[in-house]
Amino acid sequence: MKALKKYFAVLLPAVVCGCSGFEHKPDPQYAATYPPDRSEAPAVPSGGIYQASYQPGATLYLFEDVKPRHIGDMLTVILVEETSASKAAKTATDKSSSVDISNPTLLGSPLQFNTPNALPLQSHTGNGLGTSIEAQRDFSGGGNASQSNSLSGRVTVTVAQVLANGNLVIRGEKWLKLNQGEEYVQISGMVRPADIRSDNTILSTQVADARIAYTGKGAINDSNVMGWLARFFASALFPF
Repeated sequence: MKALKKYFAVLLPAVVCGCSGFEHKPDPQYAATYPPDRSEAPAVPSGGIYQASYQPGATLYLFEDVKPRHIGDMLTVILVEETSASKAAKTATDKSSSVDISNPTLLGSPLQFNTPNALPLQSHTGNGLGTSIEAQRDFSGGGNASQSNSLSGRVTVTVAQVLANGNLVIRGEKWLKLNQGEEYVQISGMVRPADIRSDNTILSTQVADARIAYTGKGAINDSNVMGWLARFFASALFPF
């Protein structure tokens, strides 16, 4: 009884620690980027109507849309990912062959062997050297595979870097903690300012070098995962 209590005393903290490990932690690769700290004092207004640089970091564009241009600016990515792939293969082979060897003749007469069990080969006319061989081989195989995926939604990200050609490196994640688990979307890539719409959005199909991940944790996600023993029997390690 004492040994059983010690066993549970060691097992319980391990289970608690294991459950706490399922909590999602922000990935540094998709962490939000904040604008640099501007410690300089704000400019004193001159009294004119046009005060484009009155506030630090603020820029007034009179003839174009307001778009992200600096590190830390925000941009909304519209997820419109949809892929579909299919593959089919079929193979069939058929081969047949036959050989017929007639009984040889010696001085115009066929060879005969009347001694019982002297020669197992049987000719069509009696005991002799004539024989026939036939072989046939068939093979057929086929396979097909299909896969389709769809992902839609919106994720607001931040500008992590401004490249020399003006393109923006973006990254960010959206984390939803629901009743029975956690769901989060992560995205990173490069965008052109010209592709950004007037409402400060861009399609995910216009993101270069895109890295999009949609995963989850919790009871619902765990119920859709095959157990380790079942994965072993379904893997190539299982020889049967």
